[in-house]
Amino acid sequence: MSLRDATPTSAATLTTTLAGQLRGAIMRGDFEPGSKLVLDRIRARYGVSLSPLREALCRLESEGLVEAEDQRGYRVSPVSADNLTEVIRLRVELEGMAAREAILHGDAAWEGRILSALHQLGRCKRGARSVEEQEEWEARHRAFHAELISACRMPLLQQFCETLHDQSDRYRRIFLKDHAPDRDVPAEHAAIAEAMIERRAEDAAKLLREHVERTGRNIQAALRSRA
Repeated sequence: MSLRDATPTSAATLTTTLAGQLRGAIMRGDFEPGSKLVLDRIRARYGVSLSPLREALCRLESEGLVEAEDQRGYRVSPVSADNLTEVIRLRVELEGMAAREAILHGDAAWEGRILSALHQLGRCKRGARSVEEQEEWEARHRAFHAELISACRMPLLQQFCETLHDQSDRYRRIFLKDHAPDRDVPAEHAAIAEAMIERRAEDAAKLLREHVERTGRNIQAALRSRA
């Protein structure tokens, strides 16, 4: 996971790469929720200087994955049932809005991209996965959900949805990592894609809500059992 051998074309590229590496580590739970981020250790791990590291952490702070502590550095954002409830509620509202807008403005090319993203996600291995296979599924899953709302013509709304998706995925990856994949998920994805392409806005929003809320309930149960 070191960046020592990377050859970024600019400081901005290095910061973006580092932010992506740290985001992935936090999403996987490599850095425990609520734990202090020791900057010297992170610098050594990724082979970077302090300046791009602080810039990367500032980006993650804006995404809600990291919290800054006055004069004491940074800490991974903690998790809680209340926070998850808020994330799920906001996802349902904002993704539903974005889906309706995407249906209103989407064209045939958008429909094709949804089908392509669904196909790529469906090709990912089910059941027990290696780390690499799990990361591929996560990337394809993220791409599918992003493509659903990509035609909404509201970049701020897309950005909010992306941040909330990361927040909920962090919970899912931490608290459901030892669970077998839910066999209903591929069917849910296919039903959502079909409703979007057929311009059934209310059905699409309803299916998205049920999809997000079902996962939320599973995570809440895992949170309670771990507590």
